[in-house]
Formats: sequence, C-alpha cells, structure tokens
Amino acid sequence: MPADMNDYFKKRTPRNEPPTGGDNKGSFESPFKGGSGNKIISTIIIIGAIFMALVILKPFTIINSGEVGIKVTTGKFQEKPLEPGLHFYIPIIEKIIPVNTRVRMITYSNAQHQVAIDGSHKYEGGLKRNPAIRVMDSRGLYVDIDLAVQYHLRPESAPKTIATWGTAWEDKIINTKVREIVRDVIGKYPAEVLPQKRQEIAKEIKEQLEKKVNSIPGRPVVLDSVELRNIALPKKIQTKIEELQAEKQNVMIAEQQKERAKREAERKAEIARGEAEKKRIEAQGLADKIKIEAEAEAKANKMISDSLTKELLELRQIETQKEFNEALKVNKDAKIFLTPGGAVPNIWIDAKDEKKAIMGSESAN
Repeated sequence: MPADMNDYFKKRTPRNEPPTGGDNKGSFESPFKGGSGNKIISTIIIIGAIFMALVILKPFTIINSGEVGIKVTTGKFQEKPLEPGLHFYIPIIEKIIPVNTRVRMITYSNAQHQVAIDGSHKYEGGLKRNPAIRVMDSRGLYVDIDLAVQYHLRPESAPKTIATWGTAWEDKIINTKVREIVRDVIGKYPAEVLPQKRQEIAKEIKEQLEKKVNSIPGRPVVLDSVELRNIALPKKIQTKIEELQAEKQNVMIAEQQKERAKREAERKAEIARGEAEKKRIEAQGLADKIKIEAEAEAKANKMISDSLTKELLELRQIETQKEFNEALKVNKDAKIFLTPGGAVPNIWIDAKDEKKAIMGSESAN
C-alpha cells in the first residue's frame, strides 16, 4: 500500500485530457487531499491491518511452567524443546505444541467418581481415571485390581516422544504396560492368597513396570510411583476368606484362654509350692527346736547326774530326814513308807484322813 494516498490518486488522473475551463470540473480530485492528515490516517490503517492479522493468525504462543513447547515446521518436529516463555512462529508454515511435563497420575478404580466426556475419561489436574483392572487368577477367577500410577514425561526427549508415540503416548506407554504387568503378576496366584501377599504383589508390579518403561528406547517416561490400593475378590472367595478368618480368630481366642489357664495353674502351683516350703521350714524349725531343747535337757541331766556324788546324796538324805522329823512333830498320825532298800521316804499318808474315809464307808453300810 503506498504511503501517500493523495499522490496515488493524483497519478490516476488522466494526463491527455485538456482543461475544460477555469473551474476544471472534469478533473478527478483525491478525497484524502490534505498533507500530514493523510499520513496519520494511512498509519492508523496500516496498524489496524497488522493488529487484525495478529488477532486472526496469532503467530505466537506462551509456554507455561511445567510444560515444554514442540515446534513443528512443515510437519517436521524440531529436536530441541522450547522452554517456558513467549515464542513466535510463522502461521501456516509453523506451529508450536505445548506438552505437559508435570507429574501425572492414572488411577484404576471402580469408585463412583469417574468423569467421562464423549465416552472417554479425561484428565483433571493431572489425574486420569479408568475402571479397575479386571484380570484372572491362577484358577481363572476374575479379580478387580485398584491401582494408582504416577509418572511424568521427560522434558528433554519430549519432541521425539510425541513424534514417535503421538499425543496419546500415555495410553500407549503407561496404560497398556500397566494392564499387561498386572495380568501377568496376578495370574500367578490363587485369589484367596492375594490379600496375604499384598505387599509382595505391589512390589513385584512396581519392579516389573519400571523395567518395562525403562526398556523403551530413549526412556521417554519417568515412573514416579505405583500404589496397589485394593484387591476386590469374587464374592464367594471373599466369603470363604471371612469364614477362615473367623475360624482363625476363634482358634486364637481358644489359645489365649488356654494360655491364661496355664499361667493361672502355674501361679497356683507356685503358691502351693511356696506354702509347702513354708510348712516344711516351720516343721523343720519346730523339730530343730525340740531337738535343741532335748539336747539341752539331756545335757543338763547329765551334768546333774555327774554332780550327784555319794557324799551329796547322803547329805540330801540327812536333810530330807530332818524335814520329815520336823513334820512328825506336828502331825503324829502321819505314815511314811520308805522305798525298798533305801531310807529316803517317797510316800506320805495322813492317818487322820484314812480314818475318816473308813468311818464314812462303815456308815454307808
């Protein structure tokens, strides 16, 4: 577009037409005649045209944090990804595809909070929901596995990943491999042992999935975590396990009761042993006491026996005889019986008491 529209229209005026008079009515005049004003209008028109082109064609895009941009020129992907920021491109010839490199999650669950659009699940804040993975155990029974997988796209290899796998790379790399590995791992066990081997199964699934993902050329995806959330067994298997658990619980209760009874019996036996030991000690003490007293008494008797000499006995006899003699002075009716072969009296009888007894007997007759 010419810079001066007035000159443009002047050039359009026919030069071979003669003047038709003083008023020059037959000549063509530009409507933009007026110098600097025409230049301002032209500038505004040009700026407006450029602005409309920018709005319509939009030859730029903004890459946010947590994303990389992939520039495509006439269908060819550039190998180096674009960092976050403002980037320009040539419309029609070039385009920029933003690719999310944040941590994302795929969940496999039958919970009633899935979101579906046009029959396919969508991402919400990096979360993609799928139904629980239904696989068969070693005996052909169906089992539903509730799983959560976290992963992210490797930024430096994002252009090659999108060029190779397309924008649906998550379903091709993550989803298919998760289902394949879960099917292989669960298929080795019967359904009833799955809850008991939960930790072992979760570890095996994670290791196998890491191995599969890392074996892809270029390692386009980084696997962050794999969490086994739930194992939904067939109803009849679940009922059988619950019955088995109830039986184990009853056996455990019986064992606990048996152990308590055993401890109580041991406690009572210990008390009985203590009582018996106490009685034994008391009896032993009493026997020792009697023995000591007997030994002391025997020792005393021996000492007394050893001290009884012939002279001492004669002295004791004289003293006793003297006492009887004094007693006979007071009670002349007394009778004294002496031991055979000895002079020491050992029986004393009062004759008055004997007479009274005889007289009482005669009066009764």
